[in-house]
Amino acid sequence: MSTSVEIVIPVLNEEHSLPRCIEQLVSFTGEHPDYDWKITVADNGSTDRTPEVIAELGQRFPNVGTVRLEERGRGRALKRAWLASDADVRCYMDVDLSTDIGALPSLVSAIGDEDYEVATGSRLSKGSEVVGRKLTREITSRGYNLLIKLMFWPPFPDAQCGFKAVSRRAAEGLMPLIKDNAWFMDTELLLLAQGAGYRIKSIPVRWVDDPDTRVKLASTIWEDIKGLLRLRFRGRPRPSQ
Repeated sequence: MSTSVEIVIPVLNEEHSLPRCIEQLVSFTGEHPDYDWKITVADNGSTDRTPEVIAELGQRFPNVGTVRLEERGRGRALKRAWLASDADVRCYMDVDLSTDIGALPSLVSAIGDEDYEVATGSRLSKGSEVVGRKLTREITSRGYNLLIKLMFWPPFPDAQCGFKAVSRRAAEGLMPLIKDNAWFMDTELLLLAQGAGYRIKSIPVRWVDDPDTRVKLASTIWEDIKGLLRLRFRGRPRPSQ
């Protein structure tokens, strides 16, 4: 039996970006039949035509489904989708496909074939490529990851890349422990995995900056710092299993 893989795409008001994303993913996964692919759009409170677009895509592509949440928060949507999944490997990526999906087989293989529990895209590893990123965001990102290194000495260089995969065990063990429902969830997932002793693999990726990003830099930085301090001084809970 082939390994089952579910790709989750968290979205909020993405009626225009979503069709291109899903069409590219369906085409790409169709070229890799070694895995049993499913794509789930996690809609967390869209108020535009996103729900209708998801329904239309589901009619065109039988392996495309959806999870709907009325409450907003990318982390919240991802937690709901991953915990509801029954896939062996559970991935997620951003709807803008800033991370080149050519790295997807390596991400999945790390979990399905190499016995890692968590795999994460890295824009800071040897072999990675970053295109079109503004200097302020590059400095902020590197400074943030340096802070993580000084506080936790993690086995990964890039905590924030929106391109990750986890095993069934990691999803069921770690996701209920994550408190953040927004952007810090990426970092919290990796740091909890480190604290639990799970094997983590970083995958070099090609990443193209999205000029239409909705991340509010100042508020996100502050929330990230608060999250790091919480994990550093209150401790990192571990899964019971």
